[in-house]
Amino acid sequence: MGNLSTLCYLERDGKYLMLHRTVKKNDINKDKWIGVGGHFEADESPEECLLREVREETGYTLTSYRYRGIVTFVSGDGVTEYMSLFTADGFEGEPVACDEGELEWVEIEQVWDLDIWEGDKIFFRLIDENADFFSLKLVYDGRGRLLAASLNGAPMELFDILDEHGEKTGLVRERGVAHREGSIHGTVHTWIVRENGRNGYDVLLQKRSSRKDAHPGCYDVSSAGHICAGDGPLSTAVREMAEELGIYTVSEDLSYVGTHAGRFDGTFHGLPFHDREHSFVYVYQRPVDDSRLALQESEVEKVIWMDYEECLSGVQNHTFPNCICEDELRMVGEYLRTQAARDNKAYWNIQKRPR
Repeated sequence: MGNLSTLCYLERDGKYLMLHRTVKKNDINKDKWIGVGGHFEADESPEECLLREVREETGYTLTSYRYRGIVTFVSGDGVTEYMSLFTADGFEGEPVACDEGELEWVEIEQVWDLDIWEGDKIFFRLIDENADFFSLKLVYDGRGRLLAASLNGAPMELFDILDEHGEKTGLVRERGVAHREGSIHGTVHTWIVRENGRNGYDVLLQKRSSRKDAHPGCYDVSSAGHICAGDGPLSTAVREMAEELGIYTVSEDLSYVGTHAGRFDGTFHGLPFHDREHSFVYVYQRPVDDSRLALQESEVEKVIWMDYEECLSGVQNHTFPNCICEDELRMVGEYLRTQAARDNKAYWNIQKRPR
């Protein structure tokens, strides 16, 4: 059985009361910024522990608080803690000094810039979004690196965070937090194309589900997805094609085009969304019968074929709802033209051979 504890974030005037844990030498939270709270005493309920710990650490008596969720914290060095998470917006009394560190009122938006646990950002996000009571599990590697997270029993997506050159920084971050913070992460974009009798090629576009957290109902790349922490781009591209479209292929069927740096800032479903993508771009040219595709309902509403030049014009002139990057589409077009020229040259070289 693991340890039982409470953690509370007192709120006043758009600020959280934060505790900078600087005193205890062997404190797992040494030098981190957290809320106030502590371990259960014998026979205490979560609420009894909460009220006692807040009073002892801050001097305040809570008059209004909310039980937000259970956080299972697996440290990776032998410590597992079941933490009852609270927020409080009502309290009375006079503040006292805390013997575990320094207490400071911090603007809620600035809390994200403090030295806090990566997993804490997940429950801060859930609190900000006024999520219902939740069960969050956070697994670390014993050195402060987040290995896994699950919400109400379902795994959450974790990304390797990249620098401006696309190299891994060593930081692992949850998807929602990465999009809130605007952290650079890896994605794959696979363009499915076929030759046509007009301008050369058609591209297959997917219409994003109306339930997507970003760009709902917009036309997009044939198949796309995030690269999960520890995964590679090519295996991710193969997996996404199977999951989204029901196309089961192998990595040898994908042609690498290059990388694209994507940037977007907006608001979806009333929430801020900051996207910084380092995308690995591929082309897939094997025959596809769109009538036999198995679309992933949660991701894709439908697919359409569109002439490449018509698609490019539509993206330029905003004649159809889409979230396609024009420079990436041009990059794909240049690849197709180069490939066609190379194939044409090879054909004529064959024809010139002596018979």
